[in-house]
Amino acid sequence: MPDLLDALRYSFMQRAVIAGSFIALSCAVLGVFLVLKRFSLIGDGLAHISFATIALGLLLKVSPIYLSLPFVVGASLLILKLVEKTVVYGDAAIGLLSAVGVATGVMIASLSGGFNVDLFSYLFGNILAVSPAEVFMSIGLSAAVLGVITVLYRQLVAVTFDEEYARVSGIRTTRVNRILLMLSALTVVLGIKVVGTLLVSSLIIFPAITALQIARSFKTALLFAGLCAVASVWCGVALAYQLNVPAGAAIVQVNFLFFTAVYAGSRIAGARSRARRIQAGRAGQSPGDNEE
Repeated sequence: MPDLLDALRYSFMQRAVIAGSFIALSCAVLGVFLVLKRFSLIGDGLAHISFATIALGLLLKVSPIYLSLPFVVGASLLILKLVEKTVVYGDAAIGLLSAVGVATGVMIASLSGGFNVDLFSYLFGNILAVSPAEVFMSIGLSAAVLGVITVLYRQLVAVTFDEEYARVSGIRTTRVNRILLMLSALTVVLGIKVVGTLLVSSLIIFPAITALQIARSFKTALLFAGLCAVASVWCGVALAYQLNVPAGAAIVQVNFLFFTAVYAGSRIAGARSRARRIQAGRAGQSPGDNEE
């Protein structure tokens, strides 16, 4: 840790930690909604779709992130349209567009001379190479995502837990679902720079399922997920700096360790609670009951 604090004197480390923290926070908060809606694989699907837009951006010599934003947002709306208007279920719609995105990306990459260093950096992430402009973009879009969630919090919660009841209550569930998927698309594109297209879904899923193991309320789950996500970025960057390993992969491994520790702790606590209840039940039995 002292080495990490010393490394934070460098501007590229400061940019990595700041951008990564904001992106991880928005991913985690959205992840709680998506996991509870059983739509958590949307992050993985949109990341695969973004692979095609990144390859196209590199081919056209334009910024892949800026090119990915409109295309990935459009793909998220297309997934929702497939689910609503056809007999294609959510996971099938995600898999359908995901396969097309990967295939298109591979074709574009082959046309541009194969997989190069730039494309690999977007596949696996390169948080230490975040530019000042990307830091401001990450802060701005993450703040916008969290702001929209705050404004539509009650509607998002209602649609997440009981969409039919929310519709009967007068909530425009289709509009809320569209907003949720559009926010997810923006967050996925931002997360690509941190952990890459292959691992970005982990920032959405891991903090959410870790928090849901121990949270007793929805707001607590959002808080725990955000803290877990931000801590994973700090610990992942520190681990990458100490061991000279890719930061994106280190962040994912830290997230997995957090989940494993919390899951094991919750199982142990549950076993102890059951044992105490059994002992209390036996202590409450009368002698006559024991004889029978």
